[in-house]
Amino acid sequence: MQETAGSRLPLRYAVAVFAGNGLEFYDFMTYAFFAVYIGRTFFPSGDPMLSLLASLGTFGVGFFTRPLGALYFGPMADRIGRKPVMVASFTLMGVGIAGLCLTPSYAQIGIAAPILVLIFRLVQGFALGGEVGPATAYMVEAAPALRRGLYGSMQACTVDISNAIAGVVGLVLSLCLSQQQLQDWGWRAAMGLGVLIVPFGLWMRARLPESLPAATDTQLEPAAARAAAAHAAVPFTRSIRPHLRTWMLGLIVISSLTIGGYTTNYMGTYSMTTLHWSSIVAFSVVIATNVVSAICDATGGWMSDRIGRKPATLVPMSLLVVAILPSFWAIGRYHNLTALYSASILMTILFALSSGAIFTVITEQLPSHLRAGGMSTIYAFAVSIFGGTTQFMETWLIRATGSPLAPAYYWLCAAAAGLLAFSLLPESAPIRQRS
Repeated sequence: MQETAGSRLPLRYAVAVFAGNGLEFYDFMTYAFFAVYIGRTFFPSGDPMLSLLASLGTFGVGFFTRPLGALYFGPMADRIGRKPVMVASFTLMGVGIAGLCLTPSYAQIGIAAPILVLIFRLVQGFALGGEVGPATAYMVEAAPALRRGLYGSMQACTVDISNAIAGVVGLVLSLCLSQQQLQDWGWRAAMGLGVLIVPFGLWMRARLPESLPAATDTQLEPAAARAAAAHAAVPFTRSIRPHLRTWMLGLIVISSLTIGGYTTNYMGTYSMTTLHWSSIVAFSVVIATNVVSAICDATGGWMSDRIGRKPATLVPMSLLVVAILPSFWAIGRYHNLTALYSASILMTILFALSSGAIFTVITEQLPSHLRAGGMSTIYAFAVSIFGGTTQFMETWLIRATGSPLAPAYYWLCAAAAGLLAFSLLPESAPIRQRS
């Protein structure tokens, strides 16, 4: 996208690029909010906790096909361009979400119901494996150099906005529908709203210009053409070897980010199942924290363009490590809305400020012929290992230990590892490199 390299990137391009990311997390949050109802629909059990664990476990299964999708779609985006791969992955994602939404209950079709849910989760996971890498690579290549941190932070902002929308939808349904109506069709209606985004997202992505020069420039110099062909001929697992240190550090950082993000989003389920607050309180907490998070993500990305990626990230990340355990302790100790809102928002602010520039940092340090594949595999492996299992693990740890602080210890270990790994990455902000 040569024409946008030095100018403001049109907003519609950013919306189109990150529409898939937003849809993923709208679906995720809707599933998390209604996990209890989904568990009863597809995994009926005499023990409500076992039904919830089965529901969360099946949701997590979809994360294990993400590495396959990343290995398939990521390198393809480096060879043929970002745009066609983003269109293909978004289409497949829509199929998976729509299939889950329309699957009949266990009472209607028996064992076929959980099997179909499992299949659609696997399809969706495969598609999502190739979503983040090409989208992030596209944004880094298309955005003005001195605004890459801000534009890259839109990856996280769309997550927060989608989560907030999911929270509003869940809150409205909880207020308007009875428990039985939520069980029978309310959760399907919430997920169905996400399906409606698919045609609009496809239309927007089909209109995007390409950002990868090798995929658009038919007048490449012979040397550049030979280099592009040589890169395309080398398998991804071999071409990534010179950048393995960046890949490994990125994996640790994104794993930490994944656990933190899924833990903050888990606060809704945590409020209902562990603290025994009403669903209205749970939804309102999620809405409030995600609105705050969207603002802070953009602020963190904006700051990284002005003072550097590392100082803008390391300071709030260090404060977060200190704040996690006291925050969860205060929620459990005082067990009132003031403690719940205050502690949740504090952790959210620190987490979001430290998250804004992370995708940009990792992507900036990979060459163009490895950006989509590298970022796809880093994200997919991190999310497949920790994303789909975080809610399950934290629910299980609470059950096994009987301690409401179990999620805090789990997140604290992850945050400390992420802090160490990020500190070892080099600075990549142009403003710092020029000084």
